[in-house]
Amino acid sequence: MSEIAVAESLAETQYQEPQPRRSRRRHLSGALRLLPYVVIAVYVLIALTGPLLVDYDPLSTSVTDRLLSPGSVKGDGSTAWLGTDSVGRDVLAQVVLGARTSVIIAVLTVLVSCVLGLGLGLLAGYLGGWPDTAVARSIDILVAFPGILLAIVIAGLFRPGYLTVIVALAVGGWIGFARVVRGVAMSLRERDWVDAARVMAVARIRIVTRHVLPFVVGPVVAMATLEFALIVLAEAGLSFLGIGLPPTAVSWGQTVAGGKEYLETAWWISAFPGLALAGLVISVGLVGDQLTARYGGRRR
Repeated sequence: MSEIAVAESLAETQYQEPQPRRSRRRHLSGALRLLPYVVIAVYVLIALTGPLLVDYDPLSTSVTDRLLSPGSVKGDGSTAWLGTDSVGRDVLAQVVLGARTSVIIAVLTVLVSCVLGLGLGLLAGYLGGWPDTAVARSIDILVAFPGILLAIVIAGLFRPGYLTVIVALAVGGWIGFARVVRGVAMSLRERDWVDAARVMAVARIRIVTRHVLPFVVGPVVAMATLEFALIVLAEAGLSFLGIGLPPTAVSWGQTVAGGKEYLETAWWISAFPGLALAGLVISVGLVGDQLTARYGGRRR
């Protein structure tokens, strides 16, 4: 062994990181990866049990309890842990019930977008021909309009309600799923095992479900998490503008909009719903990045 090799070996031995420190770093890294899942689980739990945790009437007001700071005692003796808004409504209750609204709308919108995009993407990618042309042209037309602008127009045309918001957001939400599924299906339809199944006169629906769909599930799941975060932001944006949901609904966007005029004197009205919104979006985005990296590596 040459002197240079011996010196390099001694240097690596000398500066090698101790095993306990590396082990602690691995455990810390694993805990940080699990943190977004824990945060999302907390949000889901709050969304499911929200009405049981708080007693809240969005139409009830109290002049004596308006603009109370966090931790103040209200007129009925209860504590306003996150303060009250300009008409005396509890901000904590609005944050809890707003999580329920955001999670429900985002889940249903992603499901509708996923089913629609998955079906159209498989149809266009595997069959080709005029179905592919029709789906591709529809995608091109919808992509020409900004997603949030399209949602605002659709939500403004119909009666406010949860269904209106879901439809408005799903109209543009299926495009990403259709693109991904179409690309995967087009790359798989010429593979040897798919050709062999066609030669054996296997039904098209069986070929798609058995030989194409399993390769699509991973990318679709990864994209669904990222789409979930975008839907939460879009729903909050519509609620902030006063479009889509009725006044009796409780949404983070509505609460933030109600406190925008009191940012200097009552910052908590907009701050706490904004922090709740940011926590959910960031956590879902981190999970989406992990899933994208995992399934992207498998596809490569």
